[in-house]
Amino acid sequence: MEQTVPELIQRFVNGDQQAFAELVRRYQKKLYSVAYRMLGNHLDADEVVQESFVRVYRRRRELRNVTNFTSFLIRIATNYSIDLLRKRKSHAEVTDDPGSLPGDVQLFLSGRVPTPSDHHANRVIMEEIKRALEELPTKQRITTILHDIEGYSKSEVAAIMECPEATVRSNLHIARTKLRKILKKRLANKEQK
Repeated sequence: MEQTVPELIQRFVNGDQQAFAELVRRYQKKLYSVAYRMLGNHLDADEVVQESFVRVYRRRRELRNVTNFTSFLIRIATNYSIDLLRKRKSHAEVTDDPGSLPGDVQLFLSGRVPTPSDHHANRVIMEEIKRALEELPTKQRITTILHDIEGYSKSEVAAIMECPEATVRSNLHIARTKLRKILKKRLANKEQK
């Protein structure tokens, strides 16, 4: 019989390394998915997953007071991803290298948009969506990724981001409005060419 997450946490807090290994097994793909969609590359996503579990391990005594382990864990991964995005942005500003901006979001929309690899029109649209998402402020981008792409509810996103649910709704509304405007403008420019 598979143990529940609270049972695994209790065992882990009491020093059981097998319980920690089971928590890692259960959550690593979910963390990787969130990190990859935020950061756009595999190396950074792997780093986020690893560092998130290191932080959980170091903070294991705090787990006794955690009511939602999934939100707790994703919050750690999200915060570390934000740190990496900030480092990238400051590095990009210093080097003035546009290639170092957060990239490749094609995979993170594949769950919503069927994208045959040989279909040119979809690739063009995906590239425009990628660029549009990069223009969003960090919190709006993260909210959109967690809710619209990862499928978390507004209340789950609020718990992960440690903000009121109204803030999540507001961020989603603003982000979607900005994305529509950006995409409409870009696609209109492409048609004129």
